[in-house]
Amino acid sequence: MLNKKNTFSALALAAVMFLGACGGSGGSAASSDSAPASGKEYIVGLDATYAPFEYEENGQVVGFSADVLKAIAENQGLNLKLVNTPWEGIFATLDKGDRDIISSSVTITDERKNVMDFTDPYFEATQMIVTGEKGAAIQSFNDLKSRTVSVQSGTTGDLVMQKLQGEQSAMIKRFETMPLAMKELLNGGVEAAVGDNGVVQNFVNNNPDAKLRTLVDNGFEKEYYGFALRKGRDDDLMAKLNAGLAAIKANGTYDQIYAKWFNTAPAAAEAAPAPAEAAPASAASAQ
Repeated sequence: MLNKKNTFSALALAAVMFLGACGGSGGSAASSDSAPASGKEYIVGLDATYAPFEYEENGQVVGFSADVLKAIAENQGLNLKLVNTPWEGIFATLDKGDRDIISSSVTITDERKNVMDFTDPYFEATQMIVTGEKGAAIQSFNDLKSRTVSVQSGTTGDLVMQKLQGEQSAMIKRFETMPLAMKELLNGGVEAAVGDNGVVQNFVNNNPDAKLRTLVDNGFEKEYYGFALRKGRDDDLMAKLNAGLAAIKANGTYDQIYAKWFNTAPAAAEAAPAPAEAAPASAASAQ
């Protein structure tokens, strides 16, 4: 259910983001429409494998990010169509114009801002380590330097592990989705997994018998999710999304959505950060 953060050269990251090997500009048939609105229909791409932020339920894309975006759309009179889109290749669909908005727990980073625009942040996150019995001795992020670790390919968790172990490390096992990375941990194929705290904690909560242990290293920096748009081409849409986000935070709708998905009130820090402060390039990054 959440959002977050990483270090890549701008050139390398751009290449990764626009690679369409696994998903291309397609996507599954599962979709979810916002409340009726007039005007242009905006197509929103989401990788619906990232509960509780965006995932499929009864053929519809649901989750925290989806609810926030729908509330913004209702406030601003926007007509949205949410379409499940594989993470690998999701940014290529934006660049090609197949998607107008990417709402997939995307961490705002300086590298990504070179090739796409971001709304104001709508969620604060951090990286989380999760271990099972094989990782009982792991007490910090540095302890992962010589351990096998599963991550979702191309996410912030992948990037922070590359920074620690090296880009070519054979001990980093990459998977198409975070649930698959977590299943590798459950099956004993790795000693730990690393991912956005919201998604990892959701998985742990839903698998109590696995007796998984989580920890957040003090060195992990805060990450912020934003909705991504085409670079320099959607200023009017950007203004409406930001205005709608500000409005639902002011009228209490955002807090209600947050409580629905996380059973708590949002931290004060999540409500206010500016995009420029959102995600240092040296930090880890959510999806």
